[in-house]
Amino acid sequence: MSIDRLRSRYEAAGQGHVFKFWNTLPETERTELIAQLQDLNIERVNRIYRKAMLYEAESANPSAASEPIEPIPKEATHSAGILEQDAEWRSIGLEAISQGQVGVLLLAGGQGTRLGSTAPKGCYDIALPSHKSLFQYQAERIARLQTIAEQEFTKPAGSVIIPWYIMTSSPTRHDTEEFFKKNSYFCLDPQNVIFFEQGTLPCLTMEGKVLLETPSRIAVAPDGNGGLYAATRAPLAVSDKTHTVLSDLKRRNILYVHAYCVDNCLVRVADPVFLGYSIQKQVDCAAKVVPKTQPTESVGVVARRGSKYSVVEYSEISQEEAERRDPATGELMFRAGNIANHFYTTAFLDQVETFEEQLAFHIARKKIPTVDMDTGRSLKPLKPNGLKLEMFIFDVFPFTERFAVLEVDRKEEFSPLKNAPGTGSDDPDTSRNDLLAQHKRFLERAGATVEDGVLIEISPLVTYSGEGLESVKGKRFTNSGHVEHVEELDVLV
Repeated sequence: MSIDRLRSRYEAAGQGHVFKFWNTLPETERTELIAQLQDLNIERVNRIYRKAMLYEAESANPSAASEPIEPIPKEATHSAGILEQDAEWRSIGLEAISQGQVGVLLLAGGQGTRLGSTAPKGCYDIALPSHKSLFQYQAERIARLQTIAEQEFTKPAGSVIIPWYIMTSSPTRHDTEEFFKKNSYFCLDPQNVIFFEQGTLPCLTMEGKVLLETPSRIAVAPDGNGGLYAATRAPLAVSDKTHTVLSDLKRRNILYVHAYCVDNCLVRVADPVFLGYSIQKQVDCAAKVVPKTQPTESVGVVARRGSKYSVVEYSEISQEEAERRDPATGELMFRAGNIANHFYTTAFLDQVETFEEQLAFHIARKKIPTVDMDTGRSLKPLKPNGLKLEMFIFDVFPFTERFAVLEVDRKEEFSPLKNAPGTGSDDPDTSRNDLLAQHKRFLERAGATVEDGVLIEISPLVTYSGEGLESVKGKRFTNSGHVEHVEELDVLV
């Protein structure tokens, strides 16, 4: 496209100011700006902005909402924790894994900035005795689950594969790939660890004008964890435009996908119970949730908005509604705390493109470095000066035809890493303590006794969720430590 046509297109969209410094730019910077502008669908950006502003206005006024917000119907939600029921779901899920029908999507685009680290959050060490990173823990859970499926369904060793699709962002892509290479992919086959990158959107002024980061570059930001869906359609390599995450899933005959966030140290990757539950219910999409701790907990809940499933923010529900309880059980009616842990059929993921234009982006007001439009000098604002537009992974819920919710025990499956060390909540200390407390429960459920103050870390290669520890029955553990093989537990007795 010629520069004149490109300029006309942006001017027609009301964004002609991006050429403000064109005449002063050296040729190399002009080339870079043209490439960025040509790759951007500026008309789509304008549509996203208008829709996001409208959605925000509607969400800010719950009383004006056209559709009522109601708790999840009882027939659409179930709870894990009943042994016979969990065993049935686990068997269904493991069979799907053993047949190569399950893939995993990891949302790993975030950096550990709040944790005092510039590395990808998945590289973070929560100071376990083993000093394993979040990435390593999740890789080892995948490896263990492959082994369990092989053993329980009499498959040859190494024959069961759970492909791991890791969504990075532009700032984390290189460091994530290098971390995996440095650690030999944590003993997983590199061919089954597929990296891809979420997209970006321009940062905008409060009035919807594109912000310039420099005179020759638009300010951009990741498009949120809901950018997952578009990213699965993007080429995995420049050399092959047809090879995408979706095409790779199809090539491998993957029918079911588990998606989750990297910052949960307790996450059960490709959880066979959740998979089996979702497969048995024949749903397009399902959400794993935990009960809210109290009515005022600031967490989104899975609920119904009119006839559709949705994640409703705490601010969208009145205090009276938030405090409503089931007369029969005393439990909160709006209790299904969202933890970004989802099941999809690949058929549903293939359909997202057909309704993606209907999804509303969310607005985050931020301090965004930009330039003075009169002088071109860099500006570092002291207060929010612009908007970042994000889509959330749960925004597809209203478009599902068959949806279900599985409630799980928070202490067994959810310990997010969000805050700086020493915060006292959702920080490295709470993550580490929650994981070590779980391992103590694994040993005690297997019939062992663990003395007070003894901390034992058990590698995910030894046990995925407490299985395989029969040899500890009747033993008393008096020493702390970490084990990579079940036989090593005897040293801690």
